Amino acid sequence: MPGGTSLLGTQVRRVEDRELLLGRGTFVDNDRRPGLTHAIFVRSPYAHATITGIDTTEALRAPGVLAVYVAADLGDGPLKSFADVKEDCPRGALATAKVRFVGEAVALVVAETRAQAVDAAELVDVDYDDLPAVTDLEAAVAPGAPLQFEDLGTNVAIRRQDKDRSDPFVTADHVVRVRMVNQRIAVAPIEGHAILVDPTPREEGPEQVTAWVSTQHPHMSRDLLADALGLDKEAVRVVAPHVGGAFGGKAGIGTDHAAVALAAVKLGRQVKWTETRSEAMLSMHGRGQVQYAELGLTSEGRIVGLRIRVLGDCGAYAGFGGALAVGPTYRMAQGVYDIPELRFDGVGVLTNTSPVGAFRGAGRPEAAACIERLIDVAADELGIAPEEIRRRNFIGRDAFPYETRTGATYDVGDYDLVLSEALRVADVGKLREEQQRRLDAGERKVLGIGLATYVEITGFGGTEYGQVVVHADGTATVRSGTSAHGQGHATSFSMLAADRLGIPLSAITYEQSDTALIPTGGGTGGSRSLQLGGNAVAKAAEELREKALELAARMLEAAPADVVLDDGEFTVAGVPGAGVTWQQLAAYAHEHEGGLTVATDYRLPSATYPFGAHVSVVEVDLDTGLVVTLRHIAVDDCGRILNPLLVAGQQHGGAVQGISQALWEAMVYDDHGTPLTSTFADYVLPTAADAITMETSNTETPTPVNPLGAKGIGESATIGATPAVQNAVVDALSHLGVRHVDLPCTPERVWRAINGLAPPLWREPPEVFGEDPAGDDEPAYVEA
Repeated sequence: MPGGTSLLGTQVRRVEDRELLLGRGTFVDNDRRPGLTHAIFVRSPYAHATITGIDTTEALRAPGVLAVYVAADLGDGPLKSFADVKEDCPRGALATAKVRFVGEAVALVVAETRAQAVDAAELVDVDYDDLPAVTDLEAAVAPGAPLQFEDLGTNVAIRRQDKDRSDPFVTADHVVRVRMVNQRIAVAPIEGHAILVDPTPREEGPEQVTAWVSTQHPHMSRDLLADALGLDKEAVRVVAPHVGGAFGGKAGIGTDHAAVALAAVKLGRQVKWTETRSEAMLSMHGRGQVQYAELGLTSEGRIVGLRIRVLGDCGAYAGFGGALAVGPTYRMAQGVYDIPELRFDGVGVLTNTSPVGAFRGAGRPEAAACIERLIDVAADELGIAPEEIRRRNFIGRDAFPYETRTGATYDVGDYDLVLSEALRVADVGKLREEQQRRLDAGERKVLGIGLATYVEITGFGGTEYGQVVVHADGTATVRSGTSAHGQGHATSFSMLAADRLGIPLSAITYEQSDTALIPTGGGTGGSRSLQLGGNAVAKAAEELREKALELAARMLEAAPADVVLDDGEFTVAGVPGAGVTWQQLAAYAHEHEGGLTVATDYRLPSATYPFGAHVSVVEVDLDTGLVVTLRHIAVDDCGRILNPLLVAGQQHGGAVQGISQALWEAMVYDDHGTPLTSTFADYVLPTAADAITMETSNTETPTPVNPLGAKGIGESATIGATPAVQNAVVDALSHLGVRHVDLPCTPERVWRAINGLAPPLWREPPEVFGEDPAGDDEPAYVEA
């Protein structure tokens, strides 16, 4: 703060929570405006089937029904999506010739009330001819597997294959190999997808269609809706009100949103659709990889080479899931280690399951889980402590900026620093003494200690919009093109403006997520908010401060260089008694200068690379296989910290999600494509009873990439937590000869490992990796 104590780096309570705590949220489904109609989808109960007929006669006769649409009514052409990677796998607003997963929409009913639409949807008669389905990734690339797109001739939707086919293990004394599963999980936000579309042109603007969408990318949603409707983007306005969680699952819009928009325009009425929990469990999935990882080392534990082959689950359409495998998972495959030789092959695979999208970390947690599990297997084989083998192979702190074998340029790092701090906080020596005591005493509840170090990619470069407006009464409004859904942008961005301008935090409001108000914006994803949006707001505030100083100089009849801003007042240095308050300056600016505002774009020149270390302490019951987390220590480095409270919140929530993937969550399909865990009765999410107090702390290694020195924190704890817990479970069983337990480490899986019934550590990858590259010189890399 000019002339005073800076707010930055201090713990400031969130300013945006009051309206939520008081029940004043503005979620899409809260909108009960007069004349609103309601949409309900008719969805396929089959995973793979041809559609031989759809009879809407009875549904159209039902009370309150305004329309029933099938694909031909809304246009059966392909729609653009957030992550288009294969034009040969088109997807329309509704299914046309066949369905490819359980839950795919085949018809849309619009009625005066939601209850009427639900009843009418039951009357839509769809005839299907069942087809063979494939849900397993390895089975989907086997010869003779059922094809999702016959014209494509394969279930391989996308591929990245190293042209260098040489052996990376020529100088290795030891090669360890592990086949790992990084299971598909449901995003499961508190609020599912929701959209309300008003096709009435606005009198005060150019927009012909306005949509209120539960999304993390309002501007991307606007562009995709405009494309679906055949309109210029200026003709569509998107507003994202309060959003009940996203975690990557609400990136842009999906085909269901487009169908509702098309229906609203065709009908000429306002139409709202809100997902049921059952629909949400089938619409938002993440992760989903099978990894074949090999690590070559010397007898001293030095890494000489790494080879990873990955099958990434696209689901039924060639979207984000496959792109993540060949993009961020490839990019971050090297982790925190100096690896002389690296080979990576990635294949995106089509299956008869829900399309896979982004989930907290989007490809980076999968990479960290792979290399960190592999490092522990190597440590076990060579008889080296897990922390020691890591230290022998860390990229040195003097090596930055460091270019990896996959083309990433790590900005700055100190991996030994975070590991040492995590080990200190955990007091690993005492933990291992207790572990040995339990073993010596023959106790049936044994202790496991797991480590994980990680580095991830955030920000991804690019531009973001920031604006600061000072009103005539001296209060201010901050705007940004990012779009918060719980991260605390109103607090952090207002802190930046208050720090630069000396305006009290209580006098600053924050506005976002309205394309009519914010001209451009990249939304929120990939932990980009503070790095781009925060720097944009800071830049706008600094430019506005300079304008204010010049204006104050004119008012005070002084040179701008002699004017100082201190405690909300502009004064002339060395001239006591003469001063102008923000209120006086703002009133003058609005009367004589047409206002006081600055809007700017900030460009982040490159990605940043946060890092950290986690220690997990678990207890495993040898009789039942039950795993209980006792402690979780997270030391995350996100560069300069603006508000420790917000950072801790991201660490706590992220760690719980990472622990949950390690122990509980899995989206499971049977061989016929029927989802077996599509309700909260079957899909295991952590409750308050499962959570523990997180021992979170930070080191600060500011990045030189942006003025704030900030990196991302939103996904960090999720990335570090999962492999730490998995390694802890295996560590607890290592005295029994157990070397690996696949995710999630459920009681059944752990019990089977204890009793020697676990699958083998390694099996050869499928032949699909031996095929020649399909002409793709560069990987399809989608920046999440």
